[in-house]
Amino acid sequence: MFSITVRDHIMIAHSFHGEVFGPAQRLHGATFLVDATFRREQLDEDNIVVDIGLATQELGAVVGELNYRNLDNEPDFAGVNTSTEYLAKVIADRLAEQPGRPQSRHPAPRRGRRHRGRTGDPCLRRPLLRPAAARHQQGTHGPRQPAGAAAHRGP
Repeated sequence: MFSITVRDHIMIAHSFHGEVFGPAQRLHGATFLVDATFRREQLDEDNIVVDIGLATQELGAVVGELNYRNLDNEPDFAGVNTSTEYLAKVIADRLAEQPGRPQSRHPAPRRGRRHRGRTGDPCLRRPLLRPAAARHQQGTHGPRQPAGAAAHRGP
């Protein structure tokens, strides 16, 4: 299995509804790191998982729609608790819907032409959102990686 992860961040304001959220029921700000990972069983004929430049560009376009926004004022989020998990789902869904969705190139079946990939190939894992301040407080932030991508080959 091969994977490529691209990273960006968002800064938002929002509030929650429900006693379980305690003081976060009041308007507050949050900064999230957003990692989107693309996976393939095998590298394509160009020995890549995905066009890393396009993946970075498309993730930037998706998070740019949320950045510096008060989500309580956004119609798409009216009455919704915009938890970390919910925002990860929204970003993944929007990234998957992008017209220029980053995908590997494969020979097209029966035609012998190249195209920009097939739905679900490579597999997009749900973006991982990490509240930046929480990571820092827990001391797990480790060495800072440059914006862009990290490659990983796993089992």
